[in-house]
Amino acid sequence: MQIRTDEEKKELKQHGDYTFPVRLSEEMLSRYEGGSFMWHWHSEIELTLIRKGCIDYHVNGEHYLLKEGDGIFCNSNVLHSGYRVGSSDCQYFSVTFHPKFIYGFENSVLQTKYVQPILNTGYFSSSVFCRGEESQDHVLSLLWEIFDLYCKQDKDMEFRLHLILSEIWFSLYQRFLLVSCPESGGAAYIGRLKDILEYIHTSYRQPLTLEEIAEQAHLSKSECCRFFKKHMHMTLFDYLLYYRIQQSLPLLKEGQCTIAKAAELSGFSSACYYSKIFRREMHCTPKQYQNSFIDPDGSH
Repeated sequence: MQIRTDEEKKELKQHGDYTFPVRLSEEMLSRYEGGSFMWHWHSEIELTLIRKGCIDYHVNGEHYLLKEGDGIFCNSNVLHSGYRVGSSDCQYFSVTFHPKFIYGFENSVLQTKYVQPILNTGYFSSSVFCRGEESQDHVLSLLWEIFDLYCKQDKDMEFRLHLILSEIWFSLYQRFLLVSCPESGGAAYIGRLKDILEYIHTSYRQPLTLEEIAEQAHLSKSECCRFFKKHMHMTLFDYLLYYRIQQSLPLLKEGQCTIAKAAELSGFSSACYYSKIFRREMHCTPKQYQNSFIDPDGSH
C-alpha cells in the first residue's frame, strides 16, 4: 500500500472524526510499497511506539534510528517518513489525534498556554523517547498502556485514553520548556523543503532540471543541492530517482504495465536505465518484482 496524499503531500486518511478525533492503529513497514512510507504531513499529532524491529524515522531535517521499545512524538504539520533498516521489518503502534482532543474549547487556557506554543514552534517538530531515562520510560509506559487499551477495547477506553494522552502531553510540555529556541527558526527552511518536495512529487513524470527545482525554493543550483542534502541526508538527484522508483511499484504490482511503460510513466527516459536504478533500490529486477505478485494460476 501507499499513503494517499494531496498535491501538497498532506495525508488524506481520516484520523478519527469529530465525535472522537483519535486513530489507533497497528502498522508494519512491509505493508507499504518498497517497505517504507513516503514523506507526508497532517494536522494531527502522532505518537509512535516501536513494537518489533527498528525503523529509520525522518522528521523535517532530523532522522532517528528507533529500536524496539522506543517511541517518538511527531508534531502537527511536520514532514515525516519511515524506512526499513536493511531487510528487516518493523512493527509499530501509531496514535494519531487532533490537538483539540487535549485542549477542548477554542482559546481556552489549555490551548493558549499548554498546546499552542508547542504547535506554533519551528524547533520542536519531534521528540524521541528511549528506554533508560526515568521521564522517557514514563512516557513509554503510557504508550504501552494505550496499546493495551487498544487490544482490550474496554467500554471506558475513550475516557482512559483521554487521561493518558493528557498526561503524555504534559510530559511533552515539560520537555518543551527545557528546549532552547535556536537563533534561526525552522519554519522558513521547512517551508522551503516542502516547496521542493511538492514540486518533485507533482512533476516527477516529466524531465526535471536542477534549475527548475531550485527556482521553486528561490535558491541557486549549488545552494539548492547543499540545502537538500543537509536536511534530507541524500542528494536531490538520488531522492528523485528513489521517488520515481517508488511510484512505479503499484504499476508493476497491478500487472497493467510493461516494464517499458512503467519506466515511462514514472519519469525514466529508458527502460534500461529504469531497470538499473530499480535493481539498486529494490535489490531485484522489475520483472522479478512484478512476478512476485502473480499467482501460480497466472493471475494477479
